[in-house]
Amino acid sequence: MLGEFLKAHRARVNPEDAGLPSHTQRKVKGLRREEVAVLAGVSADYYARLEQGRETNPSAQALDALSRALKLDSDARAHLHRLAGVVADEGHAPDVVSPELRRLISGLHDMPAFVMNSVLDILASNALAEALYEPFSPADNAARMTFLDPAAASFYPRWNWVAQSTVAHLRQTADPKSPRLRQMVDALSESAAFRELWEQHEVRGKTQDAKEFVHPAVGALRLDYHSFDIREAPGQFLVIYQAEPGPNADALRLLATSRATRAAASPGTTHVPLWLTGTVKSRP
Repeated sequence: MLGEFLKAHRARVNPEDAGLPSHTQRKVKGLRREEVAVLAGVSADYYARLEQGRETNPSAQALDALSRALKLDSDARAHLHRLAGVVADEGHAPDVVSPELRRLISGLHDMPAFVMNSVLDILASNALAEALYEPFSPADNAARMTFLDPAAASFYPRWNWVAQSTVAHLRQTADPKSPRLRQMVDALSESAAFRELWEQHEVRGKTQDAKEFVHPAVGALRLDYHSFDIREAPGQFLVIYQAEPGPNADALRLLATSRATRAAASPGTTHVPLWLTGTVKSRP
């Protein structure tokens, strides 16, 4: 099965798309075995044994290299790992948000929406999400914002609940062996509240709930949120807030108007990221 899959996908790759000369006469459609081996950085003999079923224990790294060489999409890559009986490493997806997803969240004009990764970095936001989290400087990582930014104390009226759920979510999503997570924990441990919660080892994911805010521009807000895994980028997830019709929806519209007005008056204003630089101040 594994060999048949590799052979079929090898035949689908255009040599020119792989950066290989195609002017010579070819006896096979697509790439030769030797060419796949070169592109994947493995020996020709090793790749031949994979196709012939004589090599039955490929590593996850070798499979990832073959996936790139054969230009497999995320579904085909995952299937290749399943055929080999190897669990795909999904915890280190590039922190790059696709242009299509950026366009999607940008089109949600009446709902704050943003993309996060497994360590709660905010990778992309639409205009209304930027307006919602404007009190934070910068709005870069949900855990940092909660525990190390002074704005959190007044922004979250239920700060204790937000802190507990943030730590539990971080434990649920982050790779415990990740150097980035260890670096984050060291920095967040400046907060005694974080240290206490981290030591409790509570694990809880976030899918949907309601969240309360006090925004300096519009006052109290209560928004419902849903969280969605992004299938083509394992380790990333999309969060969308929405307000029920009434005062909360009115406040959200006012926030959008206020943000647009101030952005027009002050073009080019940016925040300088301070995360993990040692210059942030902890929450009292």
